[in-house]
Amino acid sequence: MKKYFVTTVLLFVSMANADVPPENRHEVEHLIEFVSNTPCQIERNWTNHTGPEAVAHIEQKYDYFRDEIKTTEQFIEYSATKSTMTGRDYLVKCTGQVTVNTKDWLVQELHKYRAQRESLQGMEK
Repeated sequence: MKKYFVTTVLLFVSMANADVPPENRHEVEHLIEFVSNTPCQIERNWTNHTGPEAVAHIEQKYDYFRDEIKTTEQFIEYSATKSTMTGRDYLVKCTGQVTVNTKDWLVQELHKYRAQRESLQGMEK
């Protein structure tokens, strides 16, 4: 019984330590919302997907890799960069724009989001 309790506690502690820190979860939530609302197509393994379709897949991968993800950048790397089956990069195709890797697209959006938050926080002081 004692062994079962210790194992359960250790499992809970390891689960509690996994994932993006609470103070950064808003960044992941922002990126998920960003993808969900995009008018662009996300190409995954030669098939185009809408934003909401891409988000469903990203969230599945996020759940799967959650124990390995400790930063927002790792969220992007593990959940939204490339196929684990084929190794092929995910691409973003926006009308009238050059096709880019989702990693570059999301890192750029993350930098914009962080700069905007820093600017707003600076105004509050």
